[in-house]
Amino acid sequence: MSKKLTGVLSILIIILLSGCQEKVTPEDRLAEYVVHWNEGEFADMYSDYLNKGTKDVFETENFVERQEKIHSDFSIENVEVTYTKPKEDTEWNTKEPANFDVQVKMDTVAGPVEFEKTMTWMYETHDETENWFVEWDTSFIFPELGEKDAVGIYTSKPVRGGILDRNGLPIAINGKGEEVGVVPEKFADEASKTKLAELLGTTVEYIDRQLNQGWVRPSDFVPISKVAKHETVLLEQAIEISGVTYRETPMREYPYGEALSHLSGYIGVITAEQLEKRKDKGYTEADLIGREGMEQLLEDKLRGTSGVRIYIQPPEKEAKTITVAEKPAVDGETISLTIDAELQKTTYEAMKGEAGNSAAVDPNTGEMLALVSSPGFDPSEMMLGISGDRYKELQENPLNPLLARFTRTYAPGSTLKPMTAAIGMEAGTLDPAEGLTINGKSWQKDESWDNYRVTRVHDEAPNPIDLNKALVYSDNIYFAQQALDMGSNTFVEGLKNFGFGEEIPFVSYLKPSQISTDGKLASLGQLADTSFGQGEMLTNIVHLASMYEVFITDGVMYKPTLLLADEKGQVWKDGLLSAENAASLRTSLRNVIVDGFAQEANLPSIPLAGKTGTTELKAAGEVDGKQNGFFVAYNSENPTFILAMMIESVEDNGGSAYVAELASTVFKKHNK
Repeated sequence: MSKKLTGVLSILIIILLSGCQEKVTPEDRLAEYVVHWNEGEFADMYSDYLNKGTKDVFETENFVERQEKIHSDFSIENVEVTYTKPKEDTEWNTKEPANFDVQVKMDTVAGPVEFEKTMTWMYETHDETENWFVEWDTSFIFPELGEKDAVGIYTSKPVRGGILDRNGLPIAINGKGEEVGVVPEKFADEASKTKLAELLGTTVEYIDRQLNQGWVRPSDFVPISKVAKHETVLLEQAIEISGVTYRETPMREYPYGEALSHLSGYIGVITAEQLEKRKDKGYTEADLIGREGMEQLLEDKLRGTSGVRIYIQPPEKEAKTITVAEKPAVDGETISLTIDAELQKTTYEAMKGEAGNSAAVDPNTGEMLALVSSPGFDPSEMMLGISGDRYKELQENPLNPLLARFTRTYAPGSTLKPMTAAIGMEAGTLDPAEGLTINGKSWQKDESWDNYRVTRVHDEAPNPIDLNKALVYSDNIYFAQQALDMGSNTFVEGLKNFGFGEEIPFVSYLKPSQISTDGKLASLGQLADTSFGQGEMLTNIVHLASMYEVFITDGVMYKPTLLLADEKGQVWKDGLLSAENAASLRTSLRNVIVDGFAQEANLPSIPLAGKTGTTELKAAGEVDGKQNGFFVAYNSENPTFILAMMIESVEDNGGSAYVAELASTVFKKHNK
């Protein structure tokens, strides 16, 4: 039964009970009035219950419309009005007023409001009808509210929380920037306006509008644009223009800039679409909101809760405001990530602006230590309002700096081979010590393969070829034959055990790794291709780094975590590799660096272990295509992190060996 229907029935019962009595009592009338009050039926309250004196003072708009507006503006709900019942033997004298103690409770946008007042009922004749009528004033809306007082609302903004790295270093913080402006009496000629407009990415027309504001005096500082502190060259160029200066202003800062841009994201003015979704959370058109990355993902925690105060403003100029209800602002949380910002910066710089991505993970906890997309962008530039031309420039940049590559998937190439070996070893179809005799640069199972052949990338390994040699020489033929021996069902099931085909358990969306477009291997040729990370296989860089954990942990793969407060060492997959098989593969991965084709990573002081990989991307009809290079590595004696790196278009600069060279510089700087 609806609340309104219940109220109507209550009034009917009161009327029926009243009909059984000789006269309607003031309590009967009060009981009816309270039902209307609780339901917000102000028109009924006005027309049927107010006494003559009240109606003389308050017209309908001052009673009905004002209360409806107050309820709407201040989100008043859950109104609960009660009264203290008189003694049962009370006798009512129609010549004297009847007084009742009335209790009022309600919820408002600024919190609960409660008060108690005495309500007086008078026995009067209205339109030849005698009855009890209430004496009302505005204090029954809010106790301190006078007839001519205004009711207002004040919103206080919370302080946005910061984003820190695992060591407390700032990733996104409330800091300082610079506000560039002009002093009109020193800034006159059109050439200066044109130069400043070009420098700040604005227009002469905008500068003129700023200068022509009503408050502007010749000696005033007139703000034109905000600039991040690190834009030192721009600031120096700006103040070379006569009449231009700048002053410090509060601003969100992103100290690691491009290196963490795709992960940190940035804040910007709320869009119409975002405002529509969040209008019930206190956002306004002028608010800043997370637009990308962690700023967007953690918006609800970082933003905090706005404070709200409902106040009464008397008409007298000297009168102080009266607080009706107040809910103080709650500042946003400061959130720490598992990221090591300095490792992130080193990794980003090591990639030299090349298009690619990297992920570094702690193999013993699953914590993300670096998550890089290269090239990046300047979060401050985006935050301050990037011009359409500049945004178009970034969009049309062939290196696509706006693309968060670590969210995507790529063919992993030969970096998958250790997982293929692990699946075969655990299935009992691959004996690491057993050598195969393989001759020639290419191989096919039989004539049923038609023109399809598996081709070796490097020179032939000396026969017989065991697992160690196959990894050192990155022998595609060896792994294709091993995959055929284990069969599609075993291989597909093994890949699924490694997490292929399922959502990656991460705080933000990462595209899942796939075995193929439909999750199946339809032919033996596709099985062979997939065994060395090609075919239709695609892998996310975070997942790739996580898979290499099993060689260090003897078969455990942890959920990759990004928030420092999250539980460490959450098991994602277990039992993927026995301790014996893990030890065998650890030895081979070390030998890959020492004896294989990643000599650039064979550092004299850091015993790296890992695997390179190259994938060729050819369009139909192309003889040679673009190549993506991979390298996954860790310090074999002190594996504090696994680094997976991918660089696009390495066909002309050394392939995956180039990636190994770049990645090795990260280990040199972070040798712990």
